[in-house]
Amino acid sequence: MAYKTNPEAQESLAAARFIRMSPSKARQVVDLIRGRHVEDARRVLKFTLRGAAPVVGKVLESAIANAEHNRGLPGDELVVTRAWVDEGPTLRRYRPRAQGRATRIRKRTCHIAVVVGRPEDQILTERPATKQTTRRLRKDTAGKPPTRKSATEESVATDASPEMTSKTAKKKTSAKKTTAKKTTAKKTTAKKTTAKKTTAKKTTKKKTEGDK
Repeated sequence: MAYKTNPEAQESLAAARFIRMSPSKARQVVDLIRGRHVEDARRVLKFTLRGAAPVVGKVLESAIANAEHNRGLPGDELVVTRAWVDEGPTLRRYRPRAQGRATRIRKRTCHIAVVVGRPEDQILTERPATKQTTRRLRKDTAGKPPTRKSATEESVATDASPEMTSKTAKKKTSAKKTTAKKTTAKKTTAKKTTAKKTTAKKTTKKKTEGDK
């Protein structure tokens, strides 16, 4: 079981050893606070009806105090980065049973460790970029698929290009030409209809004169 942390890392560790409790029961409580913010972890432990909750809460408070006093980290920015439970030595006891027999009783112990620190995103934004951080970022982004652009971004990008602007201008001019052709066609049809009406009137006049 390792109780040491990296001195360069912005995190602090606290451990409670030889707790008279089985590791499986303590792990059920530790799993509830792993990865949570410190205030959220305190709230969860306060309302957890488990025997290991008070013990884990003391270890958490000790880790927060170590981070504030030994590392100078702000207590309101800490997160439970790691937490684990290891099995300790088992105390063997015996109980007398019927017909002179004896049964074994196992009184188990465990070691509880909690590590609190600042989240990695906040550390990367505050700390200047180094070779190790850039390598990590490259490894993280290497396996990820490329992000798709939204429809608004694509429309903005296409409108900004000069080729598309020229195409849109051509489309507008062609649309104006088509509208002009339609208006001229409408005018010609109107002229034809008026000519037909005039010819019809003339024919009617001629017929009336011939009847007279």
